[in-house]
Amino acid sequence: MTGGGRAADRPALAYYCIADERYFLGAVGLVNSLRLLGHDEPVHLLDCGLTDAQRRLLEPQVALVSGASDTPPWLLKTAAPLERPAEVMVLLDTDLVVTRPLAGLIERAREGRVVAFRNPVDRFVAEWGELLNLGTARRQHYLSSAAICLDRALGTKVLGLMEARQHLVDFELTHWRQGPPDYPFTYADQDIFNAVLATRVEPDRIVALDQRLAPTPPFRDLSLVDERTLRCAYADAVEPYLVHHHVVKPWLEPTHHGVYSQLLRRLLIADDVAIRIPERQVPAHLRSGPRAYALRAQVNLRERLRWHVREPLGSLFRSSER
Repeated sequence: MTGGGRAADRPALAYYCIADERYFLGAVGLVNSLRLLGHDEPVHLLDCGLTDAQRRLLEPQVALVSGASDTPPWLLKTAAPLERPAEVMVLLDTDLVVTRPLAGLIERAREGRVVAFRNPVDRFVAEWGELLNLGTARRQHYLSSAAICLDRALGTKVLGLMEARQHLVDFELTHWRQGPPDYPFTYADQDIFNAVLATRVEPDRIVALDQRLAPTPPFRDLSLVDERTLRCAYADAVEPYLVHHHVVKPWLEPTHHGVYSQLLRRLLIADDVAIRIPERQVPAHLRSGPRAYALRAQVNLRERLRWHVREPLGSLFRSSER
């Protein structure tokens, strides 16, 4: 169902994300990063199973939108922006931290373009157009659906086409359920998003940004320059707009304490953030104090052994067996 209301009631800009009880801390980190960088526009959060206590903590900063409890959140990305559209809509996954103001991306979207970041995977399925009744699909850059900026006119079209077709995804066959590698929609909403772009959006209206501007683990060559301002940079001084922890979530289990985890910790425990949460809700390894430091050091040692010893040895043994 596409909403909209009167033009006078629509904000010029709004942000959209999704969270349930398990992803609450990721949502807190995301919203706090937006607010620290000066983005004070409305944030619409699709509630897919938050607790009452979590809602109370979020409500001063976000507008909650009721989500379907029987649909995987991966397939609900279109719900909140279609129900509550803004003139420019920025869709963000809750495992992101924004590290640089998004004004440049927002202005490109305001010109009538869809702005997203290239995915490190080079993926194209020629049958997308036929399977989704969208027409012939052209090969182009495969884009991540983790962060998308669109103006209302183009956004309503793209998101409406996605919403009408997402029921065709068999979630049990997707990447998250160890489905077959040849399944056309293994990346669910992301494949649908790319299929729509490859069939129904003119190439000159698609802005495909470098993947380095939205890096994922292990964040190679990326350093945290200023924790207070969230600023990150590569050795060549390029600064990403955001960092995306797209596999294991550091608030759910200890992971290597890299750029994202350092920023998330700052966004959960610092005293200058918009959403303050009780310390008991912060995982032990992300708290202050010597015990938390020791836990992080232990995990970092384990991960370095995996990266530099176990995985290389495993590759060597597999090669010798061929």
